[in-house]
Amino acid sequence: MAAVCSGNAVPVWLSEDDLSCIICQGLLDQPTTLPCGHSFCLRCLHDLWVSKRGAVDGCPWACPICRKGPLTKPKLHKNPLLQDLVDKYLQAAREVEAGSEPEPAPAPRSAPQDSSSEGEHSLDSPKLVTFSISQKKIQEILHNLEEIQEKLQGSVPGRAPPRERVQEMTSSLCLLPDQRRPAPRKASHLSLWAISPTFDLRTLSYNLEVSNNSRRVTVSRGDLHTYHWSPQRFSISQVFCSQALSSGQKYWEVDTRNCSHWAIGVASWGMKRDGMLGRTMDSWCIEWRGPGQFSAWAKMKKTDLQSDLPEVVGVWLDLESGELAFYAVADHERLLYECEVSSSSPLHPAFWLYGLSPGNYLEIKQLNT
Repeated sequence: MAAVCSGNAVPVWLSEDDLSCIICQGLLDQPTTLPCGHSFCLRCLHDLWVSKRGAVDGCPWACPICRKGPLTKPKLHKNPLLQDLVDKYLQAAREVEAGSEPEPAPAPRSAPQDSSSEGEHSLDSPKLVTFSISQKKIQEILHNLEEIQEKLQGSVPGRAPPRERVQEMTSSLCLLPDQRRPAPRKASHLSLWAISPTFDLRTLSYNLEVSNNSRRVTVSRGDLHTYHWSPQRFSISQVFCSQALSSGQKYWEVDTRNCSHWAIGVASWGMKRDGMLGRTMDSWCIEWRGPGQFSAWAKMKKTDLQSDLPEVVGVWLDLESGELAFYAVADHERLLYECEVSSSSPLHPAFWLYGLSPGNYLEIKQLNT
């Protein structure tokens, strides 16, 4: 997470997601840390407990992430160390956006080399936050931010995505689905390779539920579900599909009209169950967090996208050439983002429903195959 340099200057690379609250999906505000070690906005957690939306087995003060709840209601106190880190992040972000550099400090030995892309100056881009503190306080920060440390240890941005490459379809539409061909430009022609994946209940987060046909995933309106424990279950509101894709070309579509914040992509089965889609080296996605907050993530590298909300997202995966493409599917189809994928294990369709907005859902469309 950090390297101690001369003068007790500690360079720390952070992104907004490292300091965000899973309940409101914003930067932590008056952060409070539960006995289990997970942190949230004090007000968000208080409101969640009052509404009892996060209750587990009759315990209204269970942690929204790990579902652990003490026998007695814990007192909520602001975590001053975590608040200090949030404040310093915001200060560094404002300096970068204003065109000035944060307070100079020796770069960490493995500091990533940022590119000069436009996304480099967004609030979500990693910032170098530098401050001088005692060794004891450093240890306290590392102790309180253990979860953040785990995320940051591998947070070296990957290489930039390849240049956009979408070729026109050839006239051979009668080719069999398993015959290799370039990614077509028009998503409607991809129906030759259409599949309709289904959600894997073993991976389903406790605050999600799946329809009977296993193609709709919804943020639960009531208490967290008491699913059987599974080592494959996500600790945050994510889910995989059961289909393991290891060869050929595949295409599927997802209806996003009933979900305000989402991420859609693919990941290897070995993705850590406390990891976030796109923020690991074995996952890729596009995500919508509201107007002006549309982006793609590929191996922890963020790319800002300029587009309105795509009501239906088409996902094209060519495992022979190692290509992944996302389309906005409407009266006419347009490419949203394309990147390379590589994995030593099969890939699974993967989804993330941000926050705890009851009733929000994503639906995998049933395509004619």
